[in-house]
Amino acid sequence: MDAIGPCHFVIFGATGNLASRKLLPALYELEVAGRLHADLRFIAFARRAWQNAEWVAHLNATLDEQLGRRCEPSVFARFAQRFDYLAGDLNDPQAYRRLMDELSKPRMGACENIVFYLAIKPSEFMAVIEQLSAIGISRAHGRHRIVVEKPFGEDIDSARALNARLHQHFDEEQIYRIDHYLGKETVQNLLVFRFANTLIEPVWNRNYIDHVQITVAESDGVGTRAGYYDGAGALRDMLQNHLMQLLTLVAMEPPATLDADTLRDEKVKVLRSIRPIAPQALANHAFRAQYAAGRVAGHAVPGYLEEPGVAKGSATETYVAAKFFIDNWRWRGVPFYLRTGKRLSENFSLIAIRFRHPPQLLFHDTGTPHIDPNWVLLSLQPTECMHIELHAKEPGLGLNTRIVRLNASYRPSEATGMEAYKTLLLDVIEGDRSLFIRFDEVEWAWRVVDPILREWQASRDYINTYPAGTWGPRDANRLFEREDQFWRSEI
Repeated sequence: MDAIGPCHFVIFGATGNLASRKLLPALYELEVAGRLHADLRFIAFARRAWQNAEWVAHLNATLDEQLGRRCEPSVFARFAQRFDYLAGDLNDPQAYRRLMDELSKPRMGACENIVFYLAIKPSEFMAVIEQLSAIGISRAHGRHRIVVEKPFGEDIDSARALNARLHQHFDEEQIYRIDHYLGKETVQNLLVFRFANTLIEPVWNRNYIDHVQITVAESDGVGTRAGYYDGAGALRDMLQNHLMQLLTLVAMEPPATLDADTLRDEKVKVLRSIRPIAPQALANHAFRAQYAAGRVAGHAVPGYLEEPGVAKGSATETYVAAKFFIDNWRWRGVPFYLRTGKRLSENFSLIAIRFRHPPQLLFHDTGTPHIDPNWVLLSLQPTECMHIELHAKEPGLGLNTRIVRLNASYRPSEATGMEAYKTLLLDVIEGDRSLFIRFDEVEWAWRVVDPILREWQASRDYINTYPAGTWGPRDANRLFEREDQFWRSEI
């Protein structure tokens, strides 16, 4: 960490959905934990014509709602005192001059280390970047950091263009591309699970693993995000970033060190090794669908086309499943199955690694006609845990087998986990870039999904559907290589 860390933390879009649900609660929890430097100040930048008192009332109500409890008065008072509210339009040069005046107030002397968090629409990123540059905030002035939320671009061309424009004003070391899935403790613990255990790493390859599944399921619908989501879809919104990042962590080689660039070098090698999907083979490698009306948790919910803000006759996918092969020495021939969707049965995120059957079945004469394969299950949601499924003998005189679970969880069930944004925001403040995404990761992930995106854009007249509250369309099962493969929907 720098000697004093950043002196200001500016949140653009401070009254928006992302800031209210994720950023402000996470920053408050860091205050509770005593992890914020005493001199760190926050500037909440938003369009609403509020005074500081109105902002503080909003902050208090937001934290109470999101944290599910009343804030500790003394801690909240300390946290609220860190904030100044600045009303302004993102395209108004005068607002940025007022911001510069605020940043120049002589609290700590010259401030050359400021975090700018873009909790705004991707279409607004460059307006803010260019306005900051116009008031003298850029690579030439201090060690400023700019945090960019996903999605980074709409396809490979737009991602490259956005990156080029960012680099006109900031160096790569100043850009923090955030993916909150990388802040989850189970994801981070995956590296330890793989590389710190001599029991695990020798069998983590094509000789022992049958296939890998990565599922990120949401029970919620599109909600108030139809304006963004209807132009993006599940492929852009989830698979290109969250799921591809999880794939790289499962498949990467051991890095020489855990510094940021060495870790990301290994992730890029995985992405570069993914076999391109030919247009004529797309039906065997990717499947999309859209949720129809159904029931979730016992309540009737509308279909996607009935959601407010969704275009009439939209063919935007809310579910995507895909199969990828990694053509390198470790993974050649092992399918990686990825799926994600909205209005599925429950909020559920799982990395499931299925091992191959033993080469010889010794128990076919014991009354056990079928031996289930072994699994390693790494759950991210609704609980963060790790299980290993093994076979053991059932009690009694026979030689029948049963599945037993070894709980490899790293935290007692009653302990509270570290919310992903807390981890990542602390890393931003401390200048640790290990869990943030370098542009070549973004670019190669787009290269992987671009062939799918282009083919689907060319055929927007029809899309399969699935009832809300289910695990998605049954036709997604056609991606499996064999009949004994199936989606793992429980831990």
